[in-house]
Amino acid sequence: FGSLLGLCLITQILTGLFLAMHYTSDISTAFSSVTHICRDVNYGWLIRNIHANGASFFFICIYMHIARGLYYGSYLYKETWNIGVVLLLLVMMTAFVGYVLPWGQMSFWG
Repeated sequence: FGSLLGLCLITQILTGLFLAMHYTSDISTAFSSVTHICRDVNYGWLIRNIHANGASFFFICIYMHIARGLYYGSYLYKETWNIGVVLLLLVMMTAFVGYVLPWGQMSFWG
């Protein structure tokens, strides 16, 4: 699942950059910029859907990776496990900020 996590992360970064090129966070134009991405940008609807669904798949892969670690007893390696916990918390914080930070756009992106 580590390779899938890497693939998902690269996909999320690339689609996020492409979406950020056309997104404006101003409160009066945010919704119209999302509409512009979906209607006017070449394959903008596809990039937006890949970004939204890729985030869910990314977390599924993370949870499967954690489940595999629990099954094989990797929690006995304290330093490695603690680094993984810190990375999980950082990923969750980043996802939350990326989901909530734009002006009230939670329902538009998700």
